[in-house]
Order: sequence, then C-alpha cells, then structure tokens
Amino acid sequence: MIELLDDLSRMIRLDAPAQRIVCLVPSITETLFALGAGDRIIGITDYCIHPEAEVRSKPKIGGTKNFFVNKILALEPDLVVANAEENRRHQVDKLEEAGLNVFVTFPKTVGGCLNMIANMAALTGTERAAQPILASIEKARTDALSSTTDPRPRVLCPIWKDPYMTINRDTFVDDVIRTSGGQNIFDDEADRYPQFTLEEAARRRPDVVILPTEPYHFTEADKAAFAAMGDEVPAVRNRRFHIVEGELLSWYGPRLARALTEISALLRT
Repeated sequence: MIELLDDLSRMIRLDAPAQRIVCLVPSITETLFALGAGDRIIGITDYCIHPEAEVRSKPKIGGTKNFFVNKILALEPDLVVANAEENRRHQVDKLEEAGLNVFVTFPKTVGGCLNMIANMAALTGTERAAQPILASIEKARTDALSSTTDPRPRVLCPIWKDPYMTINRDTFVDDVIRTSGGQNIFDDEADRYPQFTLEEAARRRPDVVILPTEPYHFTEADKAAFAAMGDEVPAVRNRRFHIVEGELLSWYGPRLARALTEISALLRT
C-alpha cells in the first residue's frame, strides 16, 4: 500500500505502484519519463511535448484547461496527476467523483519541485531512478546559492505582453530567480501574476531583464521596448537583456538542475 499526501494535503492511497497513468501536467509528463515510468502513461494533454519522440504516440485527452473527462474515464487509469493551477478544479472534481485517484501537485519553490519528483517516484516505485535527478538539482541549488552576490542583481522577468504581466514571490519562477541569485523586482506585489507598465518597471531599476520564450514567446525584437525604459535603468545602460528558454523558468522537473546552473551564470555576467 502506498499512502501519500498531495499538495492539497489529501491522502492518496494506491494498492501498488501506478501502472496506468494519465498526466495533466506537461512538466510532470517529462518527469515521469525521466523516472522511467513513461511506458505507464496512457494519456497526456495536448501541451505535453517532452520528451518529443516518446510522447508523440501517447493518447491525447485535450488541453490542460479543457481536457475531456470522458476520454480519461475511458482509459481507466489507476492514477491521474493534476496541478492546482494548471488544471481547472471543477474538472478535477469530476474525475474524483467518478472514483479515480487524483494526485494534485502545486510546487511553488525549488524545494516543492524536489518534493514533487520524490512523490512521483513514490507513486510509481521508481525511487532509485529519482536519486540522481534529485542529487543533481540539490547540487545545482547549492552551487547557485554559494555564488550569489551581495547585493543581488534586481531582475525584471515579464511572462506576458499586452498587457505586460510578471510574477510575485509566491511563484515557482520567482523562487528559481531567487535561488539562482537574483531578486525579482515585483516580488512584493499582492497578485501572483501582476500587471505592470514599463514606466513602473523603470522606477524599480532592474539590473537584468529576463525575457522567457513562454508562456509568452518574447524574441529579440522585444528588447527594443524594454530598452526604451532609459539609460538611467542599469539593465538598459549595461545592455543586460537575455532571451531565456521559458521551460527553464517555469517547468518544474528534471530540467531544474540546468535551469539553476544557466540562470545563475547569466545573473553573474
């Protein structure tokens, strides 16, 4: 018997390691493959794109926000993995009302990501495979924190455009930036994903601007708009604008070790 609390503090019980898994979270689909449990995944979302070759043949059950409950029920999974933010609660409730085991995740920190990987390993009986993944993330976290400068570089990290949106301290992206040695200039906002203007960002004087490629795909062409904040802004004066692979910032899972290593190095240069 496997008994495990999910991130909503609900006890999930499995008689044995899961063998028929529907995963509603793209980054956790990637995690399950990294753990060696990919052959047990019987359903994924349209946005589960990694690992590319392996997910191509997996049955699709719709999007993360609008998956088809009937398709999932027809697959007869013994475990569904969901996320409190990426999936809509009323749809997850329908799965539970139908009697399915639904493990809800909600990692908002690097530590939460480590816990998620350990939980996926426990649910699938792949604890041995998880050990080197967890160790690599722990090492990257230790290395990044040990190289943090004082004061930390102040970071502007938009995640959307028209309107511009960013993140506060209660988000996974913020903790990746913080663990990598930076300080998010909007970490004190009340909303998890606050809107902002370039004028407001300029007043907060970021040292570095990180432009991720998802959820909004920022490109080289977007740098000009942020350069318009003016040379009194350190990031503009020193031309510290960086296009960053969005999945490094927002996908919790095995790629987190690379994320901390690369973003830490970026913030030091």
